[in-house]
Amino acid sequence: MRNVAALDTSARRLPSQRDPLPVAVRPGEGVFRPDIEGLRAVAVLLVVAAHAGVAGLAGGYVGVDVFFVVSGFLITSLLLREAERTGRISVARFYCRRAVRLLPAAAVVLVSTLVAARFLLPAVRLGEYCKDALSAATYVANLRFAAIGTDYLNADRPPSPFQHFWSLAVEEQFYLVWPLLILAAAHLWRRRRPLAAVLGVLVVASFALSVTETERSAPWAYFGPHTRAWELGAGALLALGIKKIKGPMRAYGWAGLAAIAASALWFDDATAYPGWRALLPVGGAVAVIAAGGNRLLEIRPMRTVGRLSYGWYLWHWPVLLLLPFGNGLPFAVLKAGVALGLAAATYRWVENPLRRHRWRGARTGLSLGAALSGTVAAVAIGLALLPHAVPTGARRVDLRATLATASRPEQELAAAIEASRAMGPLPGNLVPALARAARDRPRVWTDGCHADVPVTAAPEGCVYGDPAGTQTVVLYGDSHAAQWFPAVERLAVQRHWRLVELTKSSCSAADLPLWHDTLKREYTECAAYHRSALARIARLRPALVVVGSSFNYRPAHPSPDLSGQWRAAWDRTFAALRSTGARVVAISDTPYMGGSVPECLASPANANHAGNCTRTLHSAIRGPEQRQVFLSYANVIDPTEWFCTDACPAVIGNLLVYRDSNHLTTTYAEALAPLLGARL
Repeated sequence: MRNVAALDTSARRLPSQRDPLPVAVRPGEGVFRPDIEGLRAVAVLLVVAAHAGVAGLAGGYVGVDVFFVVSGFLITSLLLREAERTGRISVARFYCRRAVRLLPAAAVVLVSTLVAARFLLPAVRLGEYCKDALSAATYVANLRFAAIGTDYLNADRPPSPFQHFWSLAVEEQFYLVWPLLILAAAHLWRRRRPLAAVLGVLVVASFALSVTETERSAPWAYFGPHTRAWELGAGALLALGIKKIKGPMRAYGWAGLAAIAASALWFDDATAYPGWRALLPVGGAVAVIAAGGNRLLEIRPMRTVGRLSYGWYLWHWPVLLLLPFGNGLPFAVLKAGVALGLAAATYRWVENPLRRHRWRGARTGLSLGAALSGTVAAVAIGLALLPHAVPTGARRVDLRATLATASRPEQELAAAIEASRAMGPLPGNLVPALARAARDRPRVWTDGCHADVPVTAAPEGCVYGDPAGTQTVVLYGDSHAAQWFPAVERLAVQRHWRLVELTKSSCSAADLPLWHDTLKREYTECAAYHRSALARIARLRPALVVVGSSFNYRPAHPSPDLSGQWRAAWDRTFAALRSTGARVVAISDTPYMGGSVPECLASPANANHAGNCTRTLHSAIRGPEQRQVFLSYANVIDPTEWFCTDACPAVIGNLLVYRDSNHLTTTYAEALAPLLGARL
């Protein structure tokens, strides 16, 4: 992320050309800019403060936007001056400089983090972390995290220690194209204006995509190169047009700092970002650079932090996640200080020696970059191939067989829950194994019958059980309804039901506009799907509709009477379902375990102590208002006793209960088929 290019003092205007491509030199330009080094300090301090959890600075992620503007300005200035001095741009030398200045420190952090993750993080995610490191080393991390829908703020699933490499990837993807555009301009026009016009069009297009994509897909908006390019382009446009700025600008610099600070204070985790809101920090950074100086930014402490900003950015995130001591702000600040110390060491013994080394041609520097990336790849692949077994103990009686043959399965299950609450080592015959828990989900996901977030229409087909059955049963709701599919499907086969599955992620069956935390807006796709699903159910004329729902929702327009709002919503849904002539049975929500259960069980800290992952019943229940309303209806099954007494174990008997923080494994859901069948 950090742009390490210094401004060259040999820059000069060619007097023989009218409106030449390079930038004219203003007073203080073409020499070192201490204010820009201080601006880097502002950017990295905001990012570190936000990630450390400093109160009031949840919007500190805007520091990344500031870095983008600084990078676009300095790199463009460097390229333009090269074109002025030589009449051309050496693309190979440019990439050599980037490789030598960015990859050594990045490789040190990547390898160190991989090794630390092997010993400090749950083994079940090590393969995933190795893929993250590979994507970081090849500058495609942003595309990987966008594709998997990563959310920095997802507390149920801890983020990757390599997630912050997304911003470096965005920069390098931008610089795959930008030097070539400048080179083309130097050959075709030798003027700034056509290049500025082309860049201006790209900036406007990228900004428009940022606005629309923020509404459509938050992960792609946040991590996508197409939605972030305009921020680097803003800095590049400033470099192209800075000669037009005349007169005192210091006041604009202070206004720019105020805009950056305001955005960090105003924005938070719920802000739909970047979108149009990124104009505030981007515009602030442009104003600070255009001002040409700022006394606050030029003081020695700010310049020192700015000089270390690249290394501190690289180190802070894995240190915050990996260091195994303490929680809370004081410990986070201490960890951030450790990361700053590591940044200083990296700067002194890795960055500086290599940056000052006289490289013999671009090919040598590029070879060094390839070797460093290859080293990271070798370590990642080697760690992924090593065995990472989680300690286990003796085998236990198979709970599935017990429940299938017991005359009173609920009593057998209650005894198994009580015996599992303080479990020591994991059972030797644990099903499913921790390594495959995430994949142990109902086949409606792979069949395409469980609708993902963007889907707005209920699919046709999706018929299971006995397709020729005379009775149609519909399973309807969200992913907490879909988790019961294995049990309902088993009953459908046994009872010759024609089973139709209609479920959608994060979309309650309650007829109520909902807020989507990841999209950071009203979940309009859910409302459209709800209407479509009810229309299909009406056409099916089912004998039975089984409704399931999570209670972890927020209305898009909350009412002071939250319970009344949910009651009205469920009244509308149940009335619509009963109007089809169907009998309606609802299944109440299941426990939330606060974090990924497989990761908790695989954590080195919990080796031989599976009971450490047990939650109290009180802490595992979500949405008390929604639960109270839901349980007041007739024909509602409350499955809580199938998971908890006064405590909720992560493993019951030899069965892993959850595949993540709140969804059942297919294995456990199938085991509960006899109990669910009795209630239905």
